[in-house]
Amino acid sequence: MTESQKPDAPACPICGKPMVERYRPFCSKRCADVDLNRWLTGAYAIPASEEDDEDGEGTEPKERG
Repeated sequence: MTESQKPDAPACPICGKPMVERYRPFCSKRCADVDLNRWLTGAYAIPASEEDDEDGEGTEPKERG
């Protein structure tokens, strides 16, 4: 075990190996790159509902009379 790894360190979210401080929260550059690729390709996404409307107005244009 290297000095940058700690036995009670959290696990890498990609592969489960112990985290390395240099690549925190990952264990290596490879796992950091895998995570970045997932973000860039849209694999990580927050689900949204089409019904959500923050300003209270509809998205359709109003008819003019």
